[in-house]
Parts: sequence; C-alpha cells; structure tokens
Amino acid sequence: MFEEMPRLNLLSPAALSSTLRNCGSLESMISLWREALDIYNGFQKTGFRPDHYTIPCVLKACSGAMDLLMGRKLHGCVVVSGYQDNVIVCSGLVDMYVKCGRLCDARQAFDEMSQRDVVSWNVVISGLVRAGYGIEALRFFCEMHRGGVRVDRMTVPSVLTSCGQAGDLAVGKGVHGIALKLVLFSDIAVGNALIDMYAKSGCLHEAHQVFVEMPQRDVITWTSLIWCYGIHGRGKDALVLFDEMVACGVMPNSATFTAALTSCSHGGLLDEGRGIFSMMRQHYGLDPSVEHYACMVDLLGRHELLDEALAFIKGVPLAPTASIWGALLSSCRTYNNVEIGEIAAAALFELEASNSSNYIVLASIYEAVGQWECVSELRSRMRKLGIVKTPGCSWLTVKNRVYCFAQGKSSHPKAKVIHEVLDGLSQLMMMP
Repeated sequence: MFEEMPRLNLLSPAALSSTLRNCGSLESMISLWREALDIYNGFQKTGFRPDHYTIPCVLKACSGAMDLLMGRKLHGCVVVSGYQDNVIVCSGLVDMYVKCGRLCDARQAFDEMSQRDVVSWNVVISGLVRAGYGIEALRFFCEMHRGGVRVDRMTVPSVLTSCGQAGDLAVGKGVHGIALKLVLFSDIAVGNALIDMYAKSGCLHEAHQVFVEMPQRDVITWTSLIWCYGIHGRGKDALVLFDEMVACGVMPNSATFTAALTSCSHGGLLDEGRGIFSMMRQHYGLDPSVEHYACMVDLLGRHELLDEALAFIKGVPLAPTASIWGALLSSCRTYNNVEIGEIAAAALFELEASNSSNYIVLASIYEAVGQWECVSELRSRMRKLGIVKTPGCSWLTVKNRVYCFAQGKSSHPKAKVIHEVLDGLSQLMMMP
C-alpha cells in the first residue's frame, strides 16, 4: 500500500515506521527497524523534512537498530528544526542515547530539555536500569521526587529494579510506600517489581507478604517468588509454590522452569530437579534452553556427580555456552577436581578469552591440590594475554546511605578505622 500511494506526505513514512517497529520477534524486529531507517533515508531524498511526528518514530528505530550515527543526525535535525521544546521529541532523543549506551549524551540531552514530564523522567530512569546503572537511576529518581514530579505506574517498577541492583532497601521501602499512597499496588507490574526488589535485598518475608496481598497475579508473579525461595535455600517451599501455580491454572514458562531448577540446585534436591527438567518437554512441550542446561549441570555438580555432568554437557543438543561450562568449573573448584576442571576451563578459554574469573578459578583448583607449577604457568599466561583480575565490589547501606567498597581501594574517609575493626574481628575469630 505504501509503494502504491500516488502522493506521499509527512505522515506516510511516520505511520509505516511506527508499524515496522511494533511487530515480530526480536530478530525480525531488528530487521524491520533497519528497514524503517532505509525508508526514512529514501523519504529524505524526496525533499521532505521530518517533523515532530516522524522524528520520534525514527528515533525508536535508531534505538532498536543501535544506529548511533543516524541518531546523531536526527539530533542535529531537531536543533535545526527548532524542536528542542517538544517533550516527545526530546524524550525520544534521551531514550535513543541510553539504548545506544551513550549515557553522557543522554544526560546532556536530558539536561538541555526546556520542559520535562513524567515520561521524560521514566525514559532516563528505565534506560539506566536496563543498562545496569542502578545507583544512577536512583539519583535521577530522587531528583525527580524533589522536583515535585508525580510518580506513575511506569516509574515505580524501574525504580524498584534499580533498588534491587544497588541493594538500597531503604529507598525500596520508600517507593513501596509511595505505591501504596498512589494506589498503584493493584498493578501487577508494580507488585512483581516489589517481590523482585525484596528478594534481591534478602527480605523473603516481605516478598511473600507482597505476593499474598496482590489482588491479581500472573506467571511473572509466581516465577519471581519461586526464584526468591530458591535463592534463599528454600527449595522445597519453592516447589510447593510451583505446584500451587499449576493448580491455579497458571501455565509455567521457560523462566519459571529456570527458577524451579535453580531452587532444586540451591536446595540440594537432585531427584526433584531431574523430574522438573524432564517435565518441561514431556508435559509442557518446552525445549530446554541454555539456562536450563546450565542449571542441570550446576545441580549435578553440587552433588559431586562431575563425570555425569560432563557427559550431560556432551549430550546437549545446543552448543554449550560459557554459563554451562562455568557451572561445571565452579563445581570442580568445590571438589578440587583437576582433570574435569581443566576440560571446562579449556572450553571457557575459547569462549571467553579475556574473562579473568575462569583463570582465577582454575588457579585456585591447582593451589588446592598443590600443583604450584601449573599455577605459575597459568599466571604467566594471564600476564602475556594482558588479563587482569577484576576487583570485587560490595555495597552496604548504613543510615539510609549506600556505601560502595571495592577490593584494593581505600577511598572511604573512615577506611583506616574500618580496617582496624576488621583486623580485630579477624583475630577474635581465630582465637580458640
């Protein structure tokens, strides 16, 4: 229909671009986003100039196709055309820069907006959360709250996710209170985000309480709580929840089975895990994914069935990924199995040549069995490849403030006192 139109106007490409970016699977979406950009390029050659309807559509396509160059050209078009005061256009610019990984550019575009609405704030907060910058997302939320912008049902899930990433339980509880005050608790997405936040903050009771009080639940709700029980070592309770979910008529999906298998792994439920894995295909017609195979390898490895785990990997119909081999290597470290550990590590060295963790784990296996020459050779190999160990990092909340501690750094103003206390505690622990 588009090709047969005798006369094109400004809205024709905008409508087609909008259609292209809202249909199909992820792979087809990427292809359609690129096709939308091709249509836009052809549109420009006809002499038309994009308006405030077209630009947001094309910016969405840039975000999906990760086309930063086209996004920057559109940014220039926005400035030249005088659309800097259009909230929708500028919000699209911020979203494009965030999804393309240009956080500094996103912040600059956000700061340059003459006016902002709740959608503008939601775009930057959700974008930072998706990029894994939970602490930065929380800072934006606090700035938004201080500015008097009213939080809506789109803001709360993103902020709760950032609280889980940053380990900031205090802010998470505050957002929970805001959700109750604004009567957003009936929203399933808000409830699911609350369960996830409490689970990641180690608050099993609070997560379960949110679940009980939710007026409506979906498969994500059940999966989140199953996962919550699983990571807290309550594998049997997690499987009881799984059975309750099925009894309620909720169909488990791939993520649900991942949560159930993880619960079996953390709970030491070998036979139950095998049953869950078999159930996927036999009862629900779901083909196991890489995550499910990795969970099974971890489950077998935790029971010291390393030979069986290796045979299981060799029988995987998919190409074994780093997560599968990593689960096996981790179990080899637990039981100091050098032979199988070397097999797993060799596969990981090919898949993740620059990942220092794999070298560190294999070196620790060598150290445990006294093979110091192998340790020396491995460290020499790391130096030749320029691989450096990534320092560990922890977050701690004290009086509603989050502190970050990185291994080998002493930037905290009370670092000297902290280390003195730690040394004293270590000496007390070593006393008979």
